[in-house]
Amino acid sequence: MGSLVLVAPNFRARRLALGLALLMLGTVSALAVTQGAPAQTESSSASELEAKMGELESNVDQQGDLQSRIDAQNDEINAVIAAESDLRRKADAAQAELDARQAELDKATQELNDQKAYLAEIRARLDRAMVALEDLLVQMYKSNDADTLGIVLNSDSWDEVVSQTDYINRIQEHDEAVVERVSGLREEIEVMVAQLEEVQERIKVTRDEVAARRAELAQAQSEVEAQHSQLVAMRSERQADLAALQAQEKTLEKDLGTSIPGPGERAALINGEAVAPAGAPLVVKAVIDAANNINDKPYLWGGGHGSFEDSGYDCSGAVSYALNGGGLIDSPLDSSGFLAWGSPGAGSWITIYTYSGHMYMLVAGLRFDTGGPGGGNGPRWSSVMRETSGFTARHADGF
Repeated sequence: MGSLVLVAPNFRARRLALGLALLMLGTVSALAVTQGAPAQTESSSASELEAKMGELESNVDQQGDLQSRIDAQNDEINAVIAAESDLRRKADAAQAELDARQAELDKATQELNDQKAYLAEIRARLDRAMVALEDLLVQMYKSNDADTLGIVLNSDSWDEVVSQTDYINRIQEHDEAVVERVSGLREEIEVMVAQLEEVQERIKVTRDEVAARRAELAQAQSEVEAQHSQLVAMRSERQADLAALQAQEKTLEKDLGTSIPGPGERAALINGEAVAPAGAPLVVKAVIDAANNINDKPYLWGGGHGSFEDSGYDCSGAVSYALNGGGLIDSPLDSSGFLAWGSPGAGSWITIYTYSGHMYMLVAGLRFDTGGPGGGNGPRWSSVMRETSGFTARHADGF
């Protein structure tokens, strides 16, 4: 984003201002010496002022060193967040595939169980048919082949003899056909059951492979999360030291009479887009324009950390994108990283409110947030303010 990159806080500019102040202080001290005895009190005051300025200079130097180390850790954390986000997306995809394979396995298992139950029914029918056929054969054997002589003697005519003989033959042929048909059906179902068992086993293998891949991703994700936590803990220690130095700096600046800028103008909200005030600084307008670019993006955990350009954004990724648009940040920060960004307190144009779990930004009186009152599921502008208790306020130097 152009050549304007303001590292927060701008220690170089503050060191330059301190240098000019010390130069003026030296001039005052020299004048005090040349004015004789009455200047002794002035010289003492100048010495005290010089000591204060020296203390402030040392304070700013220490802050600069700490901020450099915090910036380096922020880069590491940002890379870890990007890796963690990528692992989460891969793990979600693996879980979806695992669920699909499990659904296939459940369906195949149900079909197999249904076919096994049907096979058991067919086997029972075959057993009953075989028993009936055996009973028929036994009865026919006992009756001496259905007692052909008896049929002839007991029949009133030859037609009746033929009719009864055909009847007995048809019964026997029918029972044999039933047995043959049931036997063929049993063999067909046995083949189908074998095929289903093969499909079931193949799906089990695929499911187990996906489950193993999901477990590997979960392990990698756990390791990255542990690394993230360790880096955040180390950074928090340095941020605590930096906060103490900044508190000391505020006291020194108060002793030296540092002024505070007045409030900025308010932006307009039209159809969900922010319109910067005509008199707003170019940097503020650039931040608003950048935020408008992602104003309709969905919420995505880790979004905007691997790269400023992403398909969705989380709270810190969205604020990082907008600030980068104004040249106020050159790499994304997470919400904890913003605890050491810029300068303490609210600014006249741009203020971020952050804690380890969430953050949002006020620009020219409008709130840029991924949630909260008047917000939505993703980065959105809102004129509705939210409770700031529990948040730490920081602002861009000069804004």
